[in-house]
Amino acid sequence: MKAIRVHQFGSPDVMRLEECPEPTPNEGQVVVRAHAVGVNPVETYIRSGAFPVKPQLPYTPGSDAAGTVEAVGQGVARIHVGDRVFISGAHSGAYAEQILCGAEEIHPLPDNVDFKQGAAINIPYATAYRALHQRGHALPSEILLVHGASGAVGTACVQLGVAFGMTTIGTAGTDRGAQLVRDQGASHVLNHHEQGYLDRLMDLTNGHGADVILEMLSDVNLANDLTVLGPGGRVIVVGCRGTIEINPREMMMREADIRGVQLPKATPEEKRSIYAALGAGLCGGVLRPIVGREMALAEAPRSHEAVLAPGAYGKIVLLP
Repeated sequence: MKAIRVHQFGSPDVMRLEECPEPTPNEGQVVVRAHAVGVNPVETYIRSGAFPVKPQLPYTPGSDAAGTVEAVGQGVARIHVGDRVFISGAHSGAYAEQILCGAEEIHPLPDNVDFKQGAAINIPYATAYRALHQRGHALPSEILLVHGASGAVGTACVQLGVAFGMTTIGTAGTDRGAQLVRDQGASHVLNHHEQGYLDRLMDLTNGHGADVILEMLSDVNLANDLTVLGPGGRVIVVGCRGTIEINPREMMMREADIRGVQLPKATPEEKRSIYAALGAGLCGGVLRPIVGREMALAEAPRSHEAVLAPGAYGKIVLLP
């Protein structure tokens, strides 16, 4: 089979498409034939060597994909060859034609969700759910600001907020991205390139501000986020690419919180809760993964450039 392999940390071109042995499942493992593979920003940080936890070289990147079950190891009862599934992790890496997973990383893919959409589920939607509900403790009727709402995690956050009965406001940087956010049900969309756009947020909320802010670029926005929080508000840091100086007094005045999100920190019980909720939302059509761009598996280096480029629009998927 073919897979992307990384033999040294560095720029995107260290990723090479190579011929590799087909994986064989041991007890409790499953092999999935990938029909689509999701690309996430975190994979660029790992590949560059900037991520705190580094895989052993050589390795195959990725944790998100959707496809059909190719083989099942001993002791796996609920999964069968031919099942349509999406994955939430990969022992062998996901940028490949076949992927070795633990049985606990396999989830049914509803018939109303295609494989490309299935590859856009795991990190975006699981992160969004953990940020909004498990870390943000959101409540219906609260005001939600999704900063960077046109990307894969952002659109998931908007869909979850709207479905939960929150007044959901998103930001985007292009007209195309803004329309995408509106299409997900956001009550209002702000252009984060316009000067004073957060003043508009205060106007829209009659001076109350946001109860929950889901922040995708905290090294740029966090200091300003704190100034538009309502009393007891929470900023949930989903993404960060550097450092920033903040004024803690803004938190004191509001008794506000800044909370971080790391999906791998979720307990097994929390993960079961996440995927049960996502499964229900997908089956009911409430959650609708957005695929913004499709690329061949061999184009993985270009995908790593595209996923960090401004103007995010849905999910980038690789097609083996």
